[in-house]
Amino acid sequence: MSLNRRKFLKKSAVTGAGVAVAGGVGAPVAEAAPAGHSEHDKHGKHGKHHEKRYALTVMGTTDLHGHVFNWDYFKNAEYADPAGNALGLSRISTLVNQVREEKGRHNTLLIDAGDTIQGTPLTYYYAKVDPITAKGGPVHPMALAMNAIGYDAAALGNHEFNYGIETLRKFESQLRFPLLGANAVDAKTLKPAFQPYVMKEFRVPGAPPVKVAVLGLTNPGIAIWDKAFVQGKLAFEGLEEQAAKWVPKLRSMGADVVLVSAHSGTSGTSSYGDQVPYVENAAANVARLVPGIDAILVGHAHLEIPELRVVNEKSGKTVVLSEPLCFAERLTLFDVELVLRRGKWEVESVAASLRDSRTVADDPKITRLLTAEHKQVVAYVNQVVGRATETLTTVDARYKDAPIIDLINKVQEDVVKAALASTAYASLPVLSQASPFSRTSEIPAGDVTIRDLSSLYVYDNTLVAKLLTGAQVRAYLEYSAEYFVQTAAGAPVDVDKLTNANDRPDYNYDYVSGLSYDIDVAQPAGSRIKNLAFGGAPLDDAAQFVFAVNNYRANGGGAFPFVASAKELWSESTEIRTRIAEWVTAKGELDPKDFASVDWKLTRDGTPVF
Repeated sequence: MSLNRRKFLKKSAVTGAGVAVAGGVGAPVAEAAPAGHSEHDKHGKHGKHHEKRYALTVMGTTDLHGHVFNWDYFKNAEYADPAGNALGLSRISTLVNQVREEKGRHNTLLIDAGDTIQGTPLTYYYAKVDPITAKGGPVHPMALAMNAIGYDAAALGNHEFNYGIETLRKFESQLRFPLLGANAVDAKTLKPAFQPYVMKEFRVPGAPPVKVAVLGLTNPGIAIWDKAFVQGKLAFEGLEEQAAKWVPKLRSMGADVVLVSAHSGTSGTSSYGDQVPYVENAAANVARLVPGIDAILVGHAHLEIPELRVVNEKSGKTVVLSEPLCFAERLTLFDVELVLRRGKWEVESVAASLRDSRTVADDPKITRLLTAEHKQVVAYVNQVVGRATETLTTVDARYKDAPIIDLINKVQEDVVKAALASTAYASLPVLSQASPFSRTSEIPAGDVTIRDLSSLYVYDNTLVAKLLTGAQVRAYLEYSAEYFVQTAAGAPVDVDKLTNANDRPDYNYDYVSGLSYDIDVAQPAGSRIKNLAFGGAPLDDAAQFVFAVNNYRANGGGAFPFVASAKELWSESTEIRTRIAEWVTAKGELDPKDFASVDWKLTRDGTPVF
């Protein structure tokens, strides 16, 4: 049967190109074995309770972020975390094979909820170093792996847009299944820019086929996070509104089961404040507000939610949500039980559960398929670009001014100064922001590789120069300082409980270089910045500064005040991590005397915490 599957995947790739027409994609018809007979069968063929049943299993992954193998490119070793997890599509392939064996291949679907082509040196390599967009360029390793495993559909994630629309469209063309995004529309016509849904049929002997629709929804935050690529070209509408539009259509087209693959978390919150009128983490809202959905595969939040049951306010029916852990560490299973009543299939129950990648070995088929690409990337990240005079680490960078973060700021300052050298802004002082992204990053003394520097800056962010006043910088720092938990003077200090107030992630705490200031954590949020000075004198609120900032922050990521609306002076598309590698390569030596400075410290009522 695998040959037939290959044929129909090719067929679906052809029919699925571009935008689905009103009638949906010419979806392949999968052979379906009948599910186990019900208890009522014992009443005999003519028994009153004899009902035809069918069991469907929908498997789901999300936030794969370029993980094919159980490998940490930054550590140059097998992946290991404190919880003992394993990751990678190669493990997922083994789990999928097991489920198909248990349930019958043709009683299963495999879908994904987005964020596929960004997140590891592997994905960076095939976007930038040996790009898939080049003439005669390679097939993306994630496309190779997902095609080989036999995915049926995937939703668009926000990180799909990080390398621009051309890279995304090339990746889409290499897939043998559709990329779905009903709420990603053409900015001018407001028509779907990607296929909104896919419809699959499962044959049941002696009964009508079971029709299963998968609706894909992506994240409205793309309009902010990748503004440079999408502005004027694509618009991203609210998940709730678009689900309310599409679900009734799918039902009227005869869908017996409606699944949503949503690149959106369940919390109902947004990281971008009110800059976009749509909710970032809207999956539970969709379940609550839009009738006619049976299950939602949740993504984006990097959480593990085996099963979440939400009652729909209009229908009173329960919708089952599940989010498998990111990086291919878990596989969600939705077990859907259907019963045929009055000639129509009805969903009787849905249950969700997770399978764990650490319980299985890699699928040798995927290993064989992608070992060459993997080795190429390992060689690339292990290139030596300089020497460090001492070990630099992010271990305590959240609460102490660490030289390793100063390195990011120094590089950003230098790049922006050079870029603005022949402009009217050349005489303005340059400040820079950087976040302690990782708690485990280390640049060891001795040889420094691309891998070491990449682990310091794990995101594919690019650099922007904005114009801010002293007063705006002060407000920016106050907002950043909300990251700390208020801690009374004299109370014991536990560094594990000192940060991440109100669940703010580390990447939404910023150092700002070029100034000196204290953060008084004994004070309430909003009045913590003390002794703020520039050039040894109290900061002038009216003074103007060039602010070197990453594109995520510049576009409103983290909802920091003033920066998104500030005048933009310059921007570029080269990644900040590439700029760091170039800076180190040019110097040949990484010595803290060239970049380290103590700009800030934590205090309590004026007394230093450390």
